[in-house]
Amino acid sequence: MAQQDDKDHVIIFDTTLRDAEQTPGASLIVREKVEIAHQLARLKVDIIEAGFPVSSDQDFEAVRRIAQEVQGPTICGLSRAVDKDIDRAGEALKDADRPRIHTFIGTSPMHIEMVRKTPAQVLQMAVDAVRRAKSFCDDVEFSPMDAARTDPDYLHGVIEATIEAGATTINIPDTVGYAVPQQFGDLIKTIIEQVPNLGNAILSVHCHDDLGMAVINTLTAIKNGARQAECTINGLGERAGNASLEEVVMALKTRKDYFDLQCNVESREITTTSRLVSRLMGIMVPPNKAIVGANAFAHSSGIHQDGVLKDRENFEIIDPREVGLEATSIVLTARSGRHALRHRLEELGYHLEQDDLNKAYERFLKVADKKKEVYDEDLMAIVGDEIRDIPAKYQLDYLHTVSGTSTVPSATVRIAVEGEEAVQESAWGDGPVDATYKAIKQATTDTVRVEEYNIRAITSGAEALGEVTVKVSEDGHQVTGRGVSTDIIEASAKAFLDALNRLAIWQEKERDQTV
Repeated sequence: MAQQDDKDHVIIFDTTLRDAEQTPGASLIVREKVEIAHQLARLKVDIIEAGFPVSSDQDFEAVRRIAQEVQGPTICGLSRAVDKDIDRAGEALKDADRPRIHTFIGTSPMHIEMVRKTPAQVLQMAVDAVRRAKSFCDDVEFSPMDAARTDPDYLHGVIEATIEAGATTINIPDTVGYAVPQQFGDLIKTIIEQVPNLGNAILSVHCHDDLGMAVINTLTAIKNGARQAECTINGLGERAGNASLEEVVMALKTRKDYFDLQCNVESREITTTSRLVSRLMGIMVPPNKAIVGANAFAHSSGIHQDGVLKDRENFEIIDPREVGLEATSIVLTARSGRHALRHRLEELGYHLEQDDLNKAYERFLKVADKKKEVYDEDLMAIVGDEIRDIPAKYQLDYLHTVSGTSTVPSATVRIAVEGEEAVQESAWGDGPVDATYKAIKQATTDTVRVEEYNIRAITSGAEALGEVTVKVSEDGHQVTGRGVSTDIIEASAKAFLDALNRLAIWQEKERDQTV
């Protein structure tokens, strides 16, 4: 297909199974490569570079199976400008409905010297490689490796000669991530202007991220006339990686007003594909990674949360559903406001009056100060702990405990009784909880008996909220108290006082019935 045939369409060439697999520690077995290839087909990439068949028997088998099993995209195999490489790629791709051989040779002065050839010899090798690849399939891509550091006049000559030999796609690699956007854009523009037969081929780019500019170089090249982008899922690849497929695709989609271009990718499959590649390659996606990072659609600032809840576009340029996520994530932290808290509580089924919301919010802030993030389970515990309409005869004003190896556990508490002046007591015990309970009993009533004590973590992690339930009895009547805190000693004290308050309610009812 000639470049001028569809000027408003960008072909997405995915090289996750070839270049991204060269990421250290990211090796895949054949079954995993096939699994990813099927997902790439669901993502609707135009071309899957399935591997480098000559590099190993396993890579050959992966390309062969993908060529046989995966329908939709063109299936591509990589080869050096060497006969045995091209023959091996041709054999691996023989069962593909739409095969492509991608052959390459270095054209920069450093790479020409590296292979100990003259520029003329490299040019001839490139032409011969394209012709040989053409004997296996009509669709042949040629890459002058390290094009960004190649002499422009020589580069133009190599491109013209390989198109003449039958190349249908010419890929311009920034192999070592050396280019900067203006320079790379000018390189593409000049190629289009100076190579007379370029209209017979698609112009492609393949950018590396050594200076953090793979995506912007790719987009600048597209803006200047390139119509194929070579990318990888999650931006994986040699050294610092390649241009990130999800970033390139969503930039084209989100800023269609600027690029005025389109591609075939089904963006709603992006998140699924990203997670699959991350899982199988064993490389986690950084939380701040654009589009697919855990924080890409997460808001923790109170101002941002309020703005997003009023209108998503206030602080989001992409609807998360467009990349396969269900919704924006409101991350509740100490910076979150009442609006965000009310919204999340309502999603959990709690519709609080303003006074109760204020109480829950004050407790929420105390928890949030101790935790990086407050989870749904935390919120449910907070509401259950704070909004219970139980008259508080006893309230905890102060708690201090001492405990440790070779230290006698002790506790000091200050308890407000019926809103009057607080009572302060100290005690020691078998542990900090036992000492706390003894101090509370001295400050309140010494006749109560602890029957059961249980503790569990409500959420995971070192900063999890702990929930304590304690069953106490007095005069044959049992009640259960509950307390929640990131501090289990505080949770234990609150549970004990909750039980005492419930006992006080029962005792008040008993007196009323007696009267």
